[in-house]
Amino acid sequence: MKQSAKAKAHTNIALIKYWGKKDPELFLPMNSSLSLTLDEFYTETSVEFNTDIEKDCFILNHEEQSEKETQKISRFLDLFRQEIGCTTPIHVSSQNFVPTAAGLASSASAFAALGAAMNSITGMNMDLSTLSTYVRRGSGSATRSLYGGFVEWQMGDCNENSLAVPVDDASWDIAMITVAVNTKQKTISSREGMQLTVETSNFYPSWIESATKDLKDIKQAIHTKDFEQVGLITEANGMKMHGTMLGALPPFTYMEPLSLEVLAKVREIRGQGWQCYFTMDAGPNVKILCRQSEAEAIQTLLKKAFPNNPVIISKVGGGVELI
Repeated sequence: MKQSAKAKAHTNIALIKYWGKKDPELFLPMNSSLSLTLDEFYTETSVEFNTDIEKDCFILNHEEQSEKETQKISRFLDLFRQEIGCTTPIHVSSQNFVPTAAGLASSASAFAALGAAMNSITGMNMDLSTLSTYVRRGSGSATRSLYGGFVEWQMGDCNENSLAVPVDDASWDIAMITVAVNTKQKTISSREGMQLTVETSNFYPSWIESATKDLKDIKQAIHTKDFEQVGLITEANGMKMHGTMLGALPPFTYMEPLSLEVLAKVREIRGQGWQCYFTMDAGPNVKILCRQSEAEAIQTLLKKAFPNNPVIISKVGGGVELI
């Protein structure tokens, strides 16, 4: 074991969405998913064994967290401590360079970084594939933040085979633009929204069938580097996921009026000849898949249309790393 370790992980944006769990304890998803890792948004987390404290301490963005939040982190730390027969309290200090709980996948980078740091400090030194089965227990999408580029989270049917695998390094002129519509905390968490959708939406079975086909098709498009097809599949898949929520009881949506305005603007920009395709996760913010070579021009058009909202370009991000 080491005394301390620190890791950095980037967030990812799902192009083929994961929406719904078939096992809420193991975080086994109802469908496989595929994402793009981004370099602009990330989390840095340090962990330290500390015999001077009686229980775990969790500092997030320089503020000590509540007992409830700390217990959530402690349960995750126990996955690693139990493997090495350790009960020593751990001091966790994490900084998100991502707006927390705003649909920008901060939990993915957070648990990926925490898992990588724990993998190092405990001396377990698992490969990334095995580590992904651990970080999944903190946040499902964290599996995908362990790798860079395009990453698939294979749903599996048990703890050992629900894991992330790299698909492509996305080094072929790809970027993503985020239009931050609202970076405040969501009123309906992703977990609550998922559960309500799975349990009550009549649209949900069709979503699973459609998402399975979308994943197969987008992997083929990535293999042939067919950017237009990747974009079209991404856009359709995201809107289908949001459609399942409108079929829930009661119906709900993460979209805000400004979100719809951004979607319309992206369609308009695409009509002018720029290659850009939108997607949205469980939040009001809009992400736009585009060519890196065209990103600044598209950003300029979006800033002109939405001068009061951050419009952020992100290049393709790399995998988790110790720092």
